[in-house]
Amino acid sequence: MDHDFELSIPASSANLGPAFDAAALALSLFLHVRARTSEQFVITAAGRDAAISGNPDRHLIVETYLQTLAAAKREAPPLELHLENEIPIGRGCGSSAAARLAGVALASCYGKLNWSAQQVFEAAARAEGHADNAAAAWWGGLVVTQGGEGHLHWLEVPVAKPWVVLLAVPRQPLATSAARAVLPGQYSRQDAVANLQSALLLMGAFQQGRGDLVGAALGDRWHQPYRAALCPLLETLQPLAGGNGILGVALSGAGPSVVLLLESCDANEGASAAARKAVDAAGLDAELLPTKIETCGPGREWKS
Repeated sequence: MDHDFELSIPASSANLGPAFDAAALALSLFLHVRARTSEQFVITAAGRDAAISGNPDRHLIVETYLQTLAAAKREAPPLELHLENEIPIGRGCGSSAAARLAGVALASCYGKLNWSAQQVFEAAARAEGHADNAAAAWWGGLVVTQGGEGHLHWLEVPVAKPWVVLLAVPRQPLATSAARAVLPGQYSRQDAVANLQSALLLMGAFQQGRGDLVGAALGDRWHQPYRAALCPLLETLQPLAGGNGILGVALSGAGPSVVLLLESCDANEGASAAARKAVDAAGLDAELLPTKIETCGPGREWKS
């Protein structure tokens, strides 16, 4: 089947412990999108969670596509979409950011908006409600973001060593709204200072390849303590940091998945065995997905 639009958008893990709503890491699990114009909207899906990604009711890619073109006062040609998905949906791995980016990119293409890569990113980030996942998924690598009502800024943080990731993904999803609802309305100065220190230390550890600092740098007082009850994998896996090549453990996004940062691909086997043992001992049900940091997102090659 010939398509005139193709895009592959990686998964992303945001927050990374203390860098709440400010940093994210792109992962080598993808949402592959192919499209062409059609007489009506048609969606076919394959891969992970195909029943969800292929369901036309309130489809996030289509909704974003239509909303973006309506805001731009442009007609929205119906599309035939074929999706091949590798990203766990509703589990803190950036599936909604990937869908938003796909929808905005499709709008730019088929609505003849001719948006730049930065414009696509900003529109998707605003539709998503925050920029961290969208930046990582669009640009790749480890990114930090900043912005509010005005321009959204992002910056890639160099990663000095080939650290890899093991994702622990529970079978049941968790709505981001539920994970947000348990957070307090304000924090103490002590907690704010502690998180700022940890977030800066974490970025420096990535830049300098200081795996010995990652475990301490992933310490967080802003969201993980409050979400732990909703995300039991976190407290189950956190004690594994420092052994079996596991540098540190944190929630992936708002959860319920957990990201284990490993010192190299060689650590995958030992880390997976330790994680499986801990998960089974706790009576939990989770899939373990080895992956790596995806260094190149589609925004780097985007042509308006």
